[in-house]
Parts: sequence; structure tokens; C-alpha cells
Amino acid sequence: MSEPLKLWGGRFADGPSALFERYSRSLHFDSRLLAADIRGSKAFANALLRVGILNDDEHRAIFAALQKIDQESADLPALLAGAMEEDVHSLVIRKVHEYAGKAAEKIHTGRSRNEQVSLDVRLWLREEIDNTRHGICDLLEALLAFADRYPDAVIPGYTHLRRAQAVLWPHYLLAYCDMFRRDWQRLTEVRARVNVLPLGSGALAGSGFPLDRDQIAHELEFDSVTTNSMDVSADRDFVMDFLHAASMAALHLSRLAEDWILYSSDEFGWMELSDAVTSGSSLMPQKKNPDSLELIRGKCGRVHGSYSSLFVTMKGLPLTYNRDMQEDKEPLFDAVDTIQHSLAMATEVAKGATLRPAIAEAAAEEGWLVATDLAEALAREGFPFHAGHQLVGRLVLESVQKGKKPTEWTADELKAFAPEFHDGLARLLHPREGMKTREAPGGTGPGAVGKALAATKASLAIMRNQTPI
Repeated sequence: MSEPLKLWGGRFADGPSALFERYSRSLHFDSRLLAADIRGSKAFANALLRVGILNDDEHRAIFAALQKIDQESADLPALLAGAMEEDVHSLVIRKVHEYAGKAAEKIHTGRSRNEQVSLDVRLWLREEIDNTRHGICDLLEALLAFADRYPDAVIPGYTHLRRAQAVLWPHYLLAYCDMFRRDWQRLTEVRARVNVLPLGSGALAGSGFPLDRDQIAHELEFDSVTTNSMDVSADRDFVMDFLHAASMAALHLSRLAEDWILYSSDEFGWMELSDAVTSGSSLMPQKKNPDSLELIRGKCGRVHGSYSSLFVTMKGLPLTYNRDMQEDKEPLFDAVDTIQHSLAMATEVAKGATLRPAIAEAAAEEGWLVATDLAEALAREGFPFHAGHQLVGRLVLESVQKGKKPTEWTADELKAFAPEFHDGLARLLHPREGMKTREAPGGTGPGAVGKALAATKASLAIMRNQTPI
């Protein structure tokens, strides 16, 4: 078992208790930042060479040591075996000491763990943001393919979970595409705020060495450098920005899951989930349970819980750094894993799901989903909308009392009920006809939906190009 390296201690007469060391240790979770810490340390070594803190031999020794640690990290369990350091940063420096000798004593010159943590998390998080954006693109592609499989299908649209108006199946899926496109945009905005270099800020007052921060930023592919060293030490806004964006994406996934749980149930019956994403019952042989969707819906709470956890941790902290901020990583790591796995699961569900168009359209025809179409047709002919609304409402009441579906009314019966319902309006008793009037951009008219599908596919292609993997 290796002897732990501490980056502090000269001021203390006695060492920390075993209980405190165990309680404060973070290596078991922040080891995920190892690659980022190595990359950041290489850049810092280069900066120290440029300002004369390291000579060429020292720089080569340190760089070779970091390269060796990077190679060893391919077997992370072996690298961590027996390590007793409090965090990943101490582990890396201890290993540099082992491989580079006395030169390693200079690697932390002018650098604080406060800025180092911020740097490592930013390096790690921007890559995970790209992975998450890529997962959103995969889901969008699956939803668009699902739309293309049933381009003309008619389904009921709902308000208050009551049948409201008929819509095209692709129009329904495009609603979720818009949500996930906003999630992709939010993550893109978050990435820009993450991609700012904190290194060179010191513990809180700035570096005491003439480091070229712009050069370091260029080397580490940051867009810019931070502008206030105290803010760097105190800041976890960029983590909460990601957690907010992830919470919104998880919320949208949860709503999609809820819809499809309902639509695939026996009571609705117009969707079918594949065997690959469902499970059975240990007691009831007939069951086919939507466990994948229920888990997506449940895991939304975990992502939002991570956001709430860090928000509450940060709300009362004075400037600048406080050890409470160590509690940022586990919520962040869990949220990243959960949202990425949930996106992948939703993509697999969408790829294997099928629609039963006849059942969905029958549901759209049974209720009075055409009522608004009739009222608006009267309005287009000059009839006051409120009066038309009342007239159609009376027709609906009459039908409900007699158990009559819209398509069971004949043109003559409509005219007998009210002369305003002339022969030309009878066609609107079929949901497909009313849809043809909804061609304004964003509507469910076939033409509008076709244009929206084309625009969304074009947008997805652009998103793919802007999401490196």
C-alpha cells in the first residue's frame, strides 16, 4: 500500500484523524477526472517552463511521468489499488514524484487545487456535454424514423387527458423533437459557459507568476479565460447550468415515457412496445410491462435531485472556496450517467415501437374531435364564432345523449338539426378533412407537417455536424 502524499501539512503539529481522512476522501469518485487532471497538469508544466520555473530537463521528466500515468490509467483499478490519497490531484502528484523525482516538487508552483478542480471538471464536462448532445441527436433520428414509418396516421390529441383534436402522428412526434432540440440548444449554451479557462487564478487572488493564460487556453482548447479569480474559486454555476439542462431533458424524456406507457396500455391500445424493452410478471403470465419507460420516468427524479442537491449546497456559501463544494461531483457524475443512459434507452424504445394506425384513427373518430373544425368552418363563412361554438356544442350534446358518433350523422340529418350545417360541412365530420385547414406553420395540416419534418431533418444534420464525438 502506497504512502499517501499530502499537498499541505507544514503548519500542523499533528495529522488528521483516520475518521476525518475517511470522511473527507474523494478519490473513490473523483478518479473519473484522472485524464482531465493529467491533461491540465501537462498544460501547466508547459506554462511553468515558459516562465522559467521549470528547466528543460525538469519539464521533460515531469512530462514523461504524466505520460506514463496516462498509459497506466488504461487499467484504472490497478492504478488505484492501494492508493490512499485524499483525491485524484494528490494521486497524480504522488505518481509524478515516483517517476520524475525531485523535479516533481515544482509541478504545483503557483497552482491551487481550487483552480485545478474547476479546470478538471470543465475539461471532463465539456466532453460529456458533447456525448449528451450526441445522444439527443440519436433520439431525434429515431423519432423522425418513427414518424416516417406512419406518415399519414391520425391519432387523438389530448388536453386534460381527454380527447381534444385529431393530429397527424408525425405532428405529435415533432412536438417532442422540438423539446429535444431545445435541450440540445441548452446544452450547447452550457458548453460555452463551461469552456472558459480557470487555470491561472490561484486559490482566490490570482497567480503570483506571469503565466500566459491565453496560451494555456489555446493549448487546452478553451474559448477564453475567466476574468475574476475570486469567482473561479467560488463558482459552480457551470455545473448547475448543466444540471438544469439535464433536468429539462430528463423531464421531456419522462413526459414521452408517460405518453407511451398510456398509449401502449390495453385501455388505449394503439401503440406496441417491442419485446426488447419490456418485461413480464413473475406471477401473471399475460403481462407485458413497459419497464424501460417506467425507469426513464423514474430516473428523471434522480437527475432533478442532483440539481436540487447542489443548488442547496451552494446557496449559503460565502466567497470563495468552501469544502462543501466537494459535494458537486457525485451529483454531477450521477446526472451525466443517468441522462445519457436514459437517452439511449428512449432511442431503443423508439426504434422498436410500432403504431396501430387503425385503432388510433378509430379513437380520433369516436369522440367529437371534429367539433372545433365545424365551429371554425362556420366562422370562415361569416358566422360569429361564439354563436358557432354554441351551435356545435348543442350538436355534440345531442349526439352524446343519443350515443351517436360524428361519422354517423348524414348531411341531411345535419341540415335538419340546423340549417347552418349545409352539405359542404358534412365532410368535416371526418378528422382527416378538418386537418387540411390547419396549414399555418406549426399546424397539423399535411403540408405544414411535411415542411416541419423536412426542416427538423435539416436541423438534425446541422446538429450532427456541430456535435463532435
